[in-house]
Formats: sequence, structure tokens, C-alpha cells
Amino acid sequence: MPGKVCVFGSFNFDMVARVDRFPVPGESLVAAGSMNSAGGKGANQATAALKAGANVHYIGKIGEDTFGQFARRHLKSVGFNAVTLLTTDRAPTGNALIYVAGNEAENMIAVDPGANMTVSDDEIARCIPAISCADVMLVQLENNLSAIEQVITAARQHGAFVVLNPAPYQPVDDALLASVDLLTPNATEAWLLTGCRVQDAASAQQAAQRLHARGVRRVIITLGAHGALLSEAGQHSLIPSYPSQPCDTTGAGDAFNGALAARLACGETLHQAAHFAAAYAAVSVEKRGASALPDYQEALERLACVPSDPAMA
Repeated sequence: MPGKVCVFGSFNFDMVARVDRFPVPGESLVAAGSMNSAGGKGANQATAALKAGANVHYIGKIGEDTFGQFARRHLKSVGFNAVTLLTTDRAPTGNALIYVAGNEAENMIAVDPGANMTVSDDEIARCIPAISCADVMLVQLENNLSAIEQVITAARQHGAFVVLNPAPYQPVDDALLASVDLLTPNATEAWLLTGCRVQDAASAQQAAQRLHARGVRRVIITLGAHGALLSEAGQHSLIPSYPSQPCDTTGAGDAFNGALAARLACGETLHQAAHFAAAYAAVSVEKRGASALPDYQEALERLACVPSDPAMA
């Protein structure tokens, strides 16, 4: 049977504009096109975990507004095994303004977290039954830190493998880092967490060592088109990047994290799960919109491709 992943995290309403280049301050730029879609790191990662083969319970919070109505319709359509949707009339549903630019489809994002930052102690207490059933608990930093800490504590008490994707960056103490089983920053987040600017595999190793010194057990630093570095018990290994023709890199990290959690919950080793997640992310950037995520079979086919840089294999 598929493993069980519980994802606590944000839901955002994404407004995306496609541009040839990013605008400079004070400039009005005509977009080549635009779209609205579901987003938020929590919802995106939960969707990826579901499509990558896990049973998924998603926990999030929205406002009682038009974007919140959109969220309800979207989350119902995804087909999660279970959803716990908290609500508030004191904050709007989270929303994000996104530019996607140029041939490399790089993105620039501004987020208003809204309801995502208002999760109370009592609301987390209501979620304990869902958390207690998880094989893997996946969280990010797009919610208030007090709620994230409680979720991690509850998950550990019930024996779940806890994955923290420290995005978007916010300061966290060493006790929190030491309480998770796996940390998955990208290059920028690794730099902010360690002060070590990550530009290649060698600097990623230095950042990983600093994270271990802060109490992190296992870390995967994602390096975009250059793959990822996995560091565990003093051993470093490179996870390859897989061939891709990107049209929108928004949500690539979410695709990686959701797929990683799914394959860990289904019993794969960390190395196996990381390779699958890299292939899954490579397919995801060929689709427009952070919530337009590939199926398990698409990633499996990409996993069979030869990495573009054999040294990364």
C-alpha cells in the first residue's frame, strides 16, 4: 500500500505574468500573457506527493473570501485522501504575484501570506489525529513558526519522519533544525542559514557541514539545473539533474520536496527518493503553473534518461 504523507503548509492564490525580462524599478512592462492558478508551498508539495504515489492528508488555512472559495474548489478537485482546511475571517487567503521571465523561465515572486500566518495552538491540537497517522510529515516556513514547531513536535512524538523545507527563509534556531530528520534548502536558503554562499558542489558541501554543526542530521541542498547535494553522516553525494526543456520554473522546489516525501513514505531509501525527486522536478518545469504537476509515470520515464552531466550521476 502507498505510504502516508501529511503536509502542513500554505495555500496561495497565484497570479502569474509571463514577461521577456523582469521589469526594473518604476517601469511598467507589457506581459506576454498571464494566468491564475493554485499555489502555496504546502498545497503544491501536497499535490506533488499525491501524484508521486503517496496517500496524502493536506492541512492548510484560508480566509473567508473569494480566493478562499477558489481554494476549496481546487483542493477538492485534486483528489487528496483527506484535507483539513482551517479558516479565518480576520485575514485574507494567501496570494502571490509572480513574474516568469525569459527563455530560462526564471521567476520572481512576492507573497502576502495572509491566513497562512494565523494558525493557532488550538487549531494544531485539532490536527493531531491526522499528524499521528503519517509515515512522513512535510512542512515548510510559509506559516507562523509557532504552528510549525508544534506540528514538528507532534509528528516526532508519533514516529513520523519529519522533512522541513526551509522556504521561504525565516530565521530558525538550532533546536528546531535538530528536531527534523531531513532539511531541504535550495542554494539561497542554504546561504541564508549558514552564511556560506552556495554556487557549486564544493560550496554546497561547506554549507552542509555548517548545517550539520547546527544539529541537522541529513540535508539535501537543491542546486537547480545542477542537481542537488545530499549529505548524511559525514558523507556527501551528488544527485544528478535530468534533461528538461523548462517553460516555468515556479514551484520546481515544491515538486522536488513533494515527490521526495512520497517516495520516502513508500519505503525508498533517501538516495532513491532523491533521484526520483530530481527527475520529477525536471518534468515539472516543462508545465505552466506551480500546481500543474506531473504524474508518477512521467517522472519514472525521465528517471530512465541519462543525466546531462555524467559526473553528476
